[in-house]
Amino acid sequence: MLDDTLLADPSALAAIDTGGVLRAAATAGAQVRSAAHTAEEAGVATLAGHRPRALVLLRRPGASASAAGILAALLGPACPVPVVIADTAPSWIGPLDVVIAHTADATDAELADAVARSVRRGAEVVLSAPGDGPVASAGAGRVRLIEPRIPVPPGLDLPRALAVGLVTVSALELLDSPLDLGLDALADQLDAEAERNQPGHEPFMNPAKALALRLAEHTPLLWGTDPLAAAVAGHGAAALATHAGVVAHASDIGQAGTATGLFRALTAAAAGNDVFHDPFDDPPGAEAPPPRLALLATGEEDPETVTLRRTGRSWPSADLLHPVDEIARGTRHAPLLRAAVLASRCDVAAVYLGLATRTIEPA
Repeated sequence: MLDDTLLADPSALAAIDTGGVLRAAATAGAQVRSAAHTAEEAGVATLAGHRPRALVLLRRPGASASAAGILAALLGPACPVPVVIADTAPSWIGPLDVVIAHTADATDAELADAVARSVRRGAEVVLSAPGDGPVASAGAGRVRLIEPRIPVPPGLDLPRALAVGLVTVSALELLDSPLDLGLDALADQLDAEAERNQPGHEPFMNPAKALALRLAEHTPLLWGTDPLAAAVAGHGAAALATHAGVVAHASDIGQAGTATGLFRALTAAAAGNDVFHDPFDDPPGAEAPPPRLALLATGEEDPETVTLRRTGRSWPSADLLHPVDEIARGTRHAPLLRAAVLASRCDVAAVYLGLATRTIEPA
């Protein structure tokens, strides 16, 4: 059960968060700066002028999958080269290709094999991984290795994974507008989000606490109104599972809008009726949590307009997560910055929810 009083008591939060998970979640900006600096030391910038035949994003367990989805959505159909998301190195990998991989598991045997195959066939490999273990050894001296310098618990390393990918695609000139290789604007926005979400702020001033309270004791439906937001929604569902033990549904609004059963459940929940509850068969407390919809958006256009156009209906009961107050319309790289802020907010909200339900165990 949710102890909502815990979220209003910073000292109680500190007492229960013996593993420092909240402090780790607040390092997103520092992770970005550290990864960008380490990537510079590893020579990622020397990829400038290299136009790959294909960009391969290796999707491994953990934050790697979220980073690959967000990066692919950011590049989109306008990317001048094919973007391939794969669990291992494709059979056709060769010297004209660039591979980006991230892991927090230094012993990932499948990734080690993929890295070895890629470098053996001459591909350029940018690897974000611990410096010891089979993964790093597989590419020793033949990959651009970015080692983690800020330790975080499992599931909180998306900022590092995303930063490595962003520095790489920017060096390859695959973005419409290049990023500064230090990623200072991104890190600054993540620092500002960490400040908003600090434990001392009440829920009405703390968007992560507010989101945690809204999703508590519900089945979260996280739907993105644009491809980048849908990728962030997938990360949000993973964060809720990792830190709070909550099962969530993540999707693109266009696809989710065809799920008629969920639409009926949302309508019933908004009316105060739980369609999952059978008073004859369900013992007290056994009914499934009612759904709660959160619409995520990263674009410039009004999300309600986009949703109406794409689904033919409005969703008046939905919570809207569209951080235009934090990143104003017209800001350079606004969709990316909003996506990173939303991903960080989902991480911190999941941690707050995990602490308030005692799902996160003491260290």
